[in-house]
Amino acid sequence: MLLSRSALLRLCIALVLLYLLGTILGGIGLGWVALHPPSRPIRESEERNARIVAQRSSVEFRDVELTTSDGVTLRGWFMRPQGANRDAVILLHGVSDNRLGMYGYGKWLLENHYSVLLPDARHHGNSGGLATYGIKEAADVHRWVDWIETNQHPGCVYGLGESMGAAQLLQSLSLETRFCAVVAESPFATFREVAYARFGRPFHTGPWLGRTFFRPTVDAGFLYVRIRYDVNMEDASPEGAVAESKTPVLLIHGLADRNIPPYHSDLIQMRNPSSVDVWKVPGAVHTGSYRAAPEEFNRRILEWFSVHAARKTSASS
Repeated sequence: MLLSRSALLRLCIALVLLYLLGTILGGIGLGWVALHPPSRPIRESEERNARIVAQRSSVEFRDVELTTSDGVTLRGWFMRPQGANRDAVILLHGVSDNRLGMYGYGKWLLENHYSVLLPDARHHGNSGGLATYGIKEAADVHRWVDWIETNQHPGCVYGLGESMGAAQLLQSLSLETRFCAVVAESPFATFREVAYARFGRPFHTGPWLGRTFFRPTVDAGFLYVRIRYDVNMEDASPEGAVAESKTPVLLIHGLADRNIPPYHSDLIQMRNPSSVDVWKVPGAVHTGSYRAAPEEFNRRILEWFSVHAARKTSASS
């Protein structure tokens, strides 16, 4: 039976109202979740085990803590091996993780004579604050470099981050010029672009669906976060941060990454091709390049650090 014209009009109005209501409520909910992602604190038993492992390997182990300009307390671990090469690496974890997510890389770098700093990002692990995906964390990374320079007087400071941590690391380059080189695995180009990709992922449409049907939801979420928390998510832009940077950047991205598709690294490199290299890893999923190609992963990172070790000396000169 065909609907009457008035019934069809009422149905259309109801669908429009549902779309508008879903857009507003969905945007608010997603905005809140973005700044409050779930993250597990470091357990006492986990820290005790890390200390025992360090002691057995004759590695210096320290709890470190700093307070940001907006009053947030950040916490992490610093480890220095016997026979250290005087260089240090800051390791930055992904969203909903904590410093333990980068602990395996930390042990590997310690074996290669690098000192390592493993901080918890804002609203992750044992650190306070809200997650802002690099907007405020860029200054946090700058402060961590200050801490290393003041307390360790390193030859070079390097950075290694994955996913959210990779994006935070890249955004710090607009403030921090003391890195000799950095490595970022699976970063997003902008928070808006990755939001589009996330909406399209369940439907296998890429970012297209997010840019069209769900764009009002993204806009509503951005507006809510700006009004409620005074955070402009448009400023979360690794591609913008690297545009004028002279720091050598190695981007690593899995070709099977459906979480943050590999074209994000292309967008970042396009902004500064003279300073940014990209290694795309066949078969690797999100932050899965080590599992897909462990020997090449290790070799490329150590070579990237080694090749740019002279940058500290030349910059000082």
